Amino acid sequence: MAMPTERSCTMAFVDLDLTDPRTHLRADMTEYWRWARAHQPVRWHPAVNGAAPGFWVLAGYHDLISVYRDPGRFSSQRGNVLLTLLAGGDSAAGQMLAVTDPPRHGALRKLIAPALSKDAIARLEHLLRRRTGALLAEHIGAGAFDFARTIASRLPIWTICDLLGVPEDDHELLIAWDKQALSSEHEDQADPDGTAARQDILLYFLEHVARQRRHPGENLVGRLVQAEVNGARLTDEQVVANCYSLLLGGDETSRLSMIGAMHTFAQHPELWRAFRFAPVDLELVAEEVVRWHVPTMHFGRVALTDVQLGQHRIRAGDIVTLWNVSANRDERRFADADSFRLDRRPNPHLSFGYGPHFCIGAQLARLELVTLLDAVRTAVTRITPAGQPTPIYSNFLHGFSTLPVSLD
Repeated sequence: MAMPTERSCTMAFVDLDLTDPRTHLRADMTEYWRWARAHQPVRWHPAVNGAAPGFWVLAGYHDLISVYRDPGRFSSQRGNVLLTLLAGGDSAAGQMLAVTDPPRHGALRKLIAPALSKDAIARLEHLLRRRTGALLAEHIGAGAFDFARTIASRLPIWTICDLLGVPEDDHELLIAWDKQALSSEHEDQADPDGTAARQDILLYFLEHVARQRRHPGENLVGRLVQAEVNGARLTDEQVVANCYSLLLGGDETSRLSMIGAMHTFAQHPELWRAFRFAPVDLELVAEEVVRWHVPTMHFGRVALTDVQLGQHRIRAGDIVTLWNVSANRDERRFADADSFRLDRRPNPHLSFGYGPHFCIGAQLARLELVTLLDAVRTAVTRITPAGQPTPIYSNFLHGFSTLPVSLD
C-alpha cells in the first residue's frame, strides 16, 4: 500500500479546523501535532466561515512556555479558551482568577491560594482516602459499571465542595449540574442543557455566598466574603465567579485524569502488571498520567502588543492558542515522548499550565489522583474493559465521559 506523501499530509493537516470538536476525535491527531511541531510550530488558523476571528496556533513546548510566562504581553483577561475568545471575551473578566491579569491577579490569587496549599490539602487526605476506598469497594467483583460516572465524577466534586463549604446534601446536585455544564457527550446533545446547568451553578453559589456573608464559615467562601482586594471587599458576583471556576476547574483535570489512568491500565495489561508489582513512585505515575492524557488540550491568550515569535509577527489584539496536547509530546523536551513511562523524571508537562496562571488547584488534583492510584493498586487485581468508552465532544477538554469496566 502506498504511503501518504509529505505534501498530502501537509494539505490534509493545514485544512484541519481546530474549533470543531469532531477534529479532535480523529485517530491521527497525535500524528497531526507531531507534524505541526516539525513543520509549523507557529501557524495562523484562519477564521472559520467568517463567523469568528482567526487565531494563532502554538504547538512547540518552548513557544508555549514563552507565552505562558509573559502576562505583560499576553493577556488572559479577554478569555483563556477558544470558546470565549472567539465569542469576543469572557463575562467574568477581571473577576475570576483565571481571566484576570496582573496586578489584580496576584492579589486575588493570594486570597485563594492558602486554601489550596500543600499543607491545607494534606488535611483532606484522610477523608479522601476513606471515600475513595469505599467507592472502589462497592464495585470490586460486582460486575461491569461506568467508572467515569460512578467514581471519577464524584471524588473531585466532593472535595471541592468541602473546600467551599457546600453542605454534603447538595453534593450530588452539583455533580449533576457540573457534568452538564462542562461538555457534551454526543454531537447532537443540546447546548441549552449546558447553559441551563451553568446558570443553576451560578444561582446556587449566589445563595451560598449570601449565607456565608450572614454567617461566615471555616471554608474558602467564608474567607472570600470577608476579604479585600486593593481596599475593597469582593462583590457577590466576584466570589461566585471564583466558586464557579474552582468547581469546574477542580473537577475537569482530576476527573479526566482518573478516567485516563484506568483506561490506560485496562487497555495495557503489561503496564498494569508493572504498576502493581514493580516498585513505583505514585507521584511520578500521577504526573505521567496527567502529561499523557492532557485533560485540557489548550489555553488561550490575547496579544497586548506586537510580538515576534519565531518567523511570525503576532499583532496586538491577535488571539494566541497554546496547545498543551502537543507540547506534552514535544520530542525536544521529553525523551521517548510517545511512550507512557511509570518512572518518568523529570516531567515538566504543561497540563497545569505554567507561569503566573499555573493551576492553583494542582496540589489538590495531584493528591486526588495519587489517592486513587494507591487505592486501585492495593485493592484491585484486574481491570477489564466492559465496552467502548465515550470520547468527550469538545475542542477544549480531552478524554472520556464514560468508561465501562469491571474490577476484580
